[in-house]
Amino acid sequence: MKPVAELLKRRNVTLWHVRPEDTVFDALKLLAEHEVGALMVMEHGKLVGVVSERDYTRKIALQGRSSKDTRVAEIMTRDVIVVSPQTRTRECMALMSRRKIRHLPVLDGDTVLGMISIRDIMDDIITDHELTISQLQSYIYS
Repeated sequence: MKPVAELLKRRNVTLWHVRPEDTVFDALKLLAEHEVGALMVMEHGKLVGVVSERDYTRKIALQGRSSKDTRVAEIMTRDVIVVSPQTRTRECMALMSRRKIRHLPVLDGDTVLGMISIRDIMDDIITDHELTISQLQSYIYS
């Protein structure tokens, strides 16, 4: 398995984010617009939290609150689990499974480089398996 930095290199890394003072409604619009399941919450260029579809469902929809009247800071996850660019994808998968999370911000020190999702990890695993199968077939039929 490869380091997370390689996953980030393979795709357009845009740091979709909101601010703690933004409304949850604005965060939902951004989630829908960019077809992502979570956004980083940034303040003064630093990561201060993550807000996800899961946060919305559990802390707004199920509690009958208004997304237009609630600030991201009220529902975001503050104790964010992060990984470094050197973290291997297998470690990320184990961490996501153990902590029951679907998104991991990637930080180099305090600098946010991007965020990976369980989908990114699964795509990488599938690609690795397809390559292995192809190599084995080539070996067998050679």
